Amino acid sequence: MQTEKVLELVHTALEDMKAKEIVDLDVKGRSTVTDYMVIASGTSKRHVAAVAEEVIVKVKEAGLMPLGAEGQAANDWVLVDLGDVVVHVMMPDARSFYDLERLWGVEADA
Repeated sequence: MQTEKVLELVHTALEDMKAKEIVDLDVKGRSTVTDYMVIASGTSKRHVAAVAEEVIVKVKEAGLMPLGAEGQAANDWVLVDLGDVVVHVMMPDARSFYDLERLWGVEADA
């Protein structure tokens, strides 16, 4: 599946679940692991879990199997690995603390 289609599916799932502050980070050439990171915030741990689960459901419905998911036990930060796209759904405190946008030193696209 093309990366643009995966990004579209991810954004649809995030928007459907009312995720906050959605940004795309283009990390091509900066990461050997992925091309894009999509970062979004949830309003509660339950919301973070539900948003991440919706991403997984949407991509599976489109025929893409996630490579993995991490963080579902705590739900402060759930990562969904889709290969060329890695999705981070985070509580605002975790997002502020880890500041992935600054860490990767790239301009975020809303």
